[in-house]
Amino acid sequence: MKLFGALEAGGTKMVCAIGDENGNILERISIPTGTPEDTMPPMIDFFKSKGICALGVGCFGPIDLDKKSETYGYITTTPKLAWANYPIVAEFEKALGVPVGFDTDVNAAALGEATWGCTQDVENSIYITIGTGIGVGVINNGKPHHGMIHPEGGHILLARHPEDPMDRGVCPYHPNCLEGFASGPSVEKRWGKKGIELSDRPEVWELEAFYLGQAICNYIMILSPQRIIVGGGVMHQPQMLGLIREEVKKQVAGYIQGKGMEDLENYIVGVSLNDNQGAMGAVKLAMEALAEKENKA
Repeated sequence: MKLFGALEAGGTKMVCAIGDENGNILERISIPTGTPEDTMPPMIDFFKSKGICALGVGCFGPIDLDKKSETYGYITTTPKLAWANYPIVAEFEKALGVPVGFDTDVNAAALGEATWGCTQDVENSIYITIGTGIGVGVINNGKPHHGMIHPEGGHILLARHPEDPMDRGVCPYHPNCLEGFASGPSVEKRWGKKGIELSDRPEVWELEAFYLGQAICNYIMILSPQRIIVGGGVMHQPQMLGLIREEVKKQVAGYIQGKGMEDLENYIVGVSLNDNQGAMGAVKLAMEALAEKENKA
């Protein structure tokens, strides 16, 4: 049985996992995200001891995904300054001697769902994660979408709700982007408490749904996905999916008549892989990196 390494590289923790070619996660550990000097050696030691034939990395960004670029495989202009301009792919390749697949963390999660989860029956889908930040992974014709860089769907610009207690969002770059209005930190700044303490405040989640619904309408109009997955810590509020669907229906306003709009319960859905989608997507990235190496041989 071939074994593949999977890394979910996050701002607060690095989840290292081992999986097989069916996407089964066989083992995992979590390492706090410190500096590269602190964090890379234990990750390398973990993967070295497992006999993996390739590694997949789903990474916080921005990252360089252009294989023709001199900085391919780098974490680039991240606010996590210790990791800025860090050649993470090259460092793993050098240390492990195996091919390394590389993408954003949200593209990896989207790929996990598209390969083994609730979007494997469609060719085009998006995965939205709403937590400390907001990210959007895009699957286009069965493959993660890349372009000039990669989708940064958390930073699309939105209309502020006229009754929002905040004059501007929490994003330091944009006063009115989705992440600034609807991330976990924005909920806490707006209401003075963490989301978990606000479950019984309907106005909190109605405002949250307004912004998420507005963003999803934009994604529908531009990307025309066949299914939309919404995950992340904010979605642990059980009322959110229903509120988001209501807002999307309201804000689309009858303009789109596609099948998804007629069955929103199967069009806008929660995660299906028990929060393993990121690791499973990274396994798929590793499998593709190995296949690419073998095809070149």
